[in-house]
Amino acid sequence: MPRQVDHEGRRRLIAEAVCALADESGLEGVTLRDVADRARVSMGAVQRCFRTKEEMLLFALAHVGDRIGERVRARLVRSPARSAGTALGHAATELALLREEHRAEARVWLAFLAQAAVSEPLARAVRANYAALQDVFTRLVAEAAGDAVGDAAGDAAGGAAALPDPARAARTLLALADGLTAHVLIGHLTADQAQDVLHAHLTALWEGANTP
Repeated sequence: MPRQVDHEGRRRLIAEAVCALADESGLEGVTLRDVADRARVSMGAVQRCFRTKEEMLLFALAHVGDRIGERVRARLVRSPARSAGTALGHAATELALLREEHRAEARVWLAFLAQAAVSEPLARAVRANYAALQDVFTRLVAEAAGDAVGDAAGDAAGGAAALPDPARAARTLLALADGLTAHVLIGHLTADQAQDVLHAHLTALWEGANTP
C-alpha cells in the first residue's frame, strides 16, 4: 500500500512538471527528458509511471481538468447565491480563469487545447471534460430558467416566457467562457472587460426568460 501511494504521488509530481513546462513554452517540444529534469526524477522513474509520452500527457490533462472542475464545484457548494442563475455566473467565472492567480493555469489549459488539435487521444479527453461541464451548466440553466418563469408569472398575468433551451444555452456559455480565457490571456481584453461580457450575456439570457 505505501508503494502505491508513492507511485501516485510521483505521477502527480510528474504531472506538475508537465504543467510547469507547458506554462513556460507550450507542449509541442516537451520530451520525457525535459519532464524528468523538471520533476527531479530519473528517466526510468518517468517511464515506470507512464509507458509513453501520450499517456503522460493524458494524465497531466486529467490533473488540470480535475483541478479546475473541483474549483467550479467548490464554488457552487460554498456560493452564497440564492438562485441558480447567480450560481451559474459564479461557475462560468471560475471556468473562464479570469483572475490573475489563475493566469498560469489558463496558459497550461490552452497549451493542452493546442496539443489536442493534433492528438485525437487528447482531443477525446478534452471533449469528455467539456461534456461533464456542459451537463453542469445545462442543469443550472434549466433551474435558473424555471426560477425566472416563476418570477414572471408572479409579476404578470397571462403570456408565456421565452424560455432558453438549456442545452443550447449551456453550449454557448461554455464556448464563451473558453473564448474569454484566450482573449484575456493574449491581452485583447482585461479581466474586468471579460467579466463584463460574461455578465451581459447572462443578463440577456435571463431577461429573455422574463419576457412574456
